[in-house]
Amino acid sequence: MPSNEENWAKYEESIEKFIQVIAKNMNLYGITSSVGRLYGALYFAGRPMTLDDMRDALEMSKTSMSTGVRALAEMKMVEPAYKKGMRKDLYKSEEDWYKSFTALFGNKWEKTTQSNLEEAEETIEELHQLKEESDDPELRQQIEQDIDRLLYACDYYTWLLRFLHVVESGEIFKYVPKPPKR
Repeated sequence: MPSNEENWAKYEESIEKFIQVIAKNMNLYGITSSVGRLYGALYFAGRPMTLDDMRDALEMSKTSMSTGVRALAEMKMVEPAYKKGMRKDLYKSEEDWYKSFTALFGNKWEKTTQSNLEEAEETIEELHQLKEESDDPELRQQIEQDIDRLLYACDYYTWLLRFLHVVESGEIFKYVPKPPKR
């Protein structure tokens, strides 16, 4: 039978392995692996941590911890915590991953989608004007085809914005319910 020390070592190895995997895959959300490791450390700490605690846990600079916490806070994956008598700032991970995902996903995708939609609409206007000014039948035909493509893109971006609203509002859970709490 393994000793308690051996079991603790295996436990820490298992948790570290999980943190490494989620940190590596955080790039899907635009998060660096080091910030992903920070989130994993906060999540498994089971208590709020100061920047000094994080620095010691991850053996990284306090500046890196501060930058990482700020990035995670902007994505609503970390929030400030309060502990009576504690003078340093404390942070804890957002435990509701569904809430984090909907906030992060919606925020990042909405900005990009809105930007793409506006650009497509501006391009359509420019192409309409160019078509009116041109007497080249080949160019006019090409412009008409491209306007159709851009209108298709506008329809897609409009649908995507509606979808994002369903995600951000939490309405998505009517269609894809969260599993019951354990």
